[in-house]
Amino acid sequence: MRGRPAPFLKGGSRLKTSKFWVFVFAGPSLFLLLIFSIIPIFASFLLSLTNFNVYALVDWSRARFIGLENFRDLFHDELFWKAFFNTLYCLSIALPVTTVLALLNAVLLNRKDTKMKNLFKVCFFLPFVTNTVAIAIVWSWIFNPHYGLMNWVLGLFGIRGPQWLSDPRWAMLAIIVFVVWRGLGYNTLLFLAGLQNIPQELYEAAELDGANAWQKFLYVTLPMLRPTTIFVTTMMIIGYLQLFEEPYMLTQGGPMNATLSIVLYLYRQGFKFFKLGYASSIAVVLFLLIISLTVLRLKLSRE
Repeated sequence: MRGRPAPFLKGGSRLKTSKFWVFVFAGPSLFLLLIFSIIPIFASFLLSLTNFNVYALVDWSRARFIGLENFRDLFHDELFWKAFFNTLYCLSIALPVTTVLALLNAVLLNRKDTKMKNLFKVCFFLPFVTNTVAIAIVWSWIFNPHYGLMNWVLGLFGIRGPQWLSDPRWAMLAIIVFVVWRGLGYNTLLFLAGLQNIPQELYEAAELDGANAWQKFLYVTLPMLRPTTIFVTTMMIIGYLQLFEEPYMLTQGGPMNATLSIVLYLYRQGFKFFKLGYASSIAVVLFLLIISLTVLRLKLSRE
């Protein structure tokens, strides 16, 4: 007569079953991640060590291993450095402005006496989900120097508006206004979610200690929003370093390469001039830049 299976065998069988279902449900996603993310990263690194171009697309034997020559050429490329500093300029302005405005909007939406909150949430989030091409057409009209909304508003105050998209001094600022407006709603909702997770008991305790509204914001709200702020700023660093759609749609990188970004320069080299090896070296440098700034941001957040 057989006895009942040992409990540990039941547990082992249950563990194997759970692993099987984890693999079944997560397997397809991991496979797609491998195909479309992990493998392209390594392929891009390998291409950056070759002179892969349009001729090699037809005959791979024409691709020649050249080592770090692409990187040497890249670091002597004035146009790359122009794109590099344009991207950092956009990041240095758009990041703090978006963070401050998104937090301010979230605080206002989180107030108990704010009416039509759901309507404001929808309005804030719409730019993030709207097609970039459609938005760019609207903003090209807003920045039009002759009949655009921006110069019309400035004219009400007696200010003569500039040529926003055709003047090298103003073109990048116009792009920054566009990207801040587009990313504001999404980050507002992230901050709002963080605010709603702060226990009310902390504010009540601060009131008992005699704290005013500003002190509660400074010593309760900001410290409790630290994880949300870290996430928001990290994602914005990654996003703004990959600036592409906005300058591509509004200015094509002009005038005089004033709005040329790293990704837009990569696009030109890879899909306009078909210098895929050189474009891959730009992608590798951008990847290392994103990793470096992200790690630096996370390291500073721990201090």
